[in-house]
Amino acid sequence: MSCNYAEGLSPYEHKGKLGLPEFFDDPNTVDEKIEKLAEWIRSSKHVVVHTGAGISTSAGIPDFRGPNGVWTLEEKGEKPKTNISFDIAAPTFTHMALSALINSGHIKYIVSQNIDGLHMRSGLKRYSMSELHGNMFVAQCSYCDRQFIQGSAVPTVGQKEMGLNCPWMKAGGRPCRGKLHDNILDWEHNLPDRDLEMADMHSTLSDLSISLGTTLQIVPAGNLPLRAKRNGGKVVIVNLQQTKHHKKADLVIHLQVDKVLQKLTSILNVRVPPYTPDIDPTRVLKRCVEMGLNPKILDWTIPVSSIKKVKALVAAKKGDNGADDKKRRNQRKRRRPEEDDSSSDESEIPKPKFTVNDNDVGIRTIQKGQRLSNDIGYGVPLDLTTVVPKDEFKTEVVDEELEREPCLPTTSTSAAMLYTVSPKRSPIGENRESKQHVELL
Repeated sequence: MSCNYAEGLSPYEHKGKLGLPEFFDDPNTVDEKIEKLAEWIRSSKHVVVHTGAGISTSAGIPDFRGPNGVWTLEEKGEKPKTNISFDIAAPTFTHMALSALINSGHIKYIVSQNIDGLHMRSGLKRYSMSELHGNMFVAQCSYCDRQFIQGSAVPTVGQKEMGLNCPWMKAGGRPCRGKLHDNILDWEHNLPDRDLEMADMHSTLSDLSISLGTTLQIVPAGNLPLRAKRNGGKVVIVNLQQTKHHKKADLVIHLQVDKVLQKLTSILNVRVPPYTPDIDPTRVLKRCVEMGLNPKILDWTIPVSSIKKVKALVAAKKGDNGADDKKRRNQRKRRRPEEDDSSSDESEIPKPKFTVNDNDVGIRTIQKGQRLSNDIGYGVPLDLTTVVPKDEFKTEVVDEELEREPCLPTTSTSAAMLYTVSPKRSPIGENRESKQHVELL
């Protein structure tokens, strides 16, 4: 259950301001503000949404700093009365609306602090979001850093080993030999390189940042929305409590996020489909197990090709300015809540140096320079001898010499053979003042 996640973290004194009062705008004010927000979305080129625990409370998962939040009640020696299992919880209207807004092109990217996995289970693709603090339904290899979707919530938190071997097979059929661990960050863990890189770049490109259900007290995630200000853009906050950046926001809406998204999608004429298990990779895997079939591994690693595309956009917009990369690499610690935060300036957001190689990704016999875009839908057939039909794959050729002989998987290729390669994780648990290094394969 969600309380077990909080209990599994290391003791930490400074958890931010807890139990702040909640406010509600009157109906007329709400309508005016949402109309303005819809107008700004229509006129913006790069909208980025930042989400926190407040978007999952209607799914039965308590937040942390609200009046009935996990840490608010913890100070009183109490626990939330509503505390649903991660396995039972389902994506809320907000999760499904954000997925629909991504698909319609109104939103370009989502940066999430949530670990409940509900964004993934709403059908969002991996290249559409960053999970800065981890995902309860994802296991990660300690060696190759690849991520794999699990059918149930992982049993541990804090990047602990799960007793499972990494299933990835190298070229030639050699096993990775790494061990799987949960990818949930503890207080002093470094943020995941690729997720942070994508969040940083999309926030740099944004001309409209929308924060939903977060008090923005945890940095660096809480400072990312302010990047839009650098582009002459706007910052919108939707939250019942006062946030750390209320005074810097161009628009603040005090209303439940589900109600805001219902009105907003109606104004934008975006249809929000209901949640169904068919779009949920965790349910697909569980169904395979229930039917006695051998479930295949579903990859959840951010594709290298996605990072390179966004990097090109950033370079085209501002030029490749890496002067402060070294400074930011040394500030990749996950959490410094308000009491322990020496600066709220958005310039303190870490931006790790990150490079990739053309042969970083592939499938067993894939040729150098060619990679699969991580764009496989979740409608996985239950006949796992033909898990992924050939026509569902998209191949991106990055070497012109290979265009005449594209390397596509056959219909007998299983999902277990398809992975993307991540750089190795930086060392964790180091002193704040010590240097951090990004080790590449």
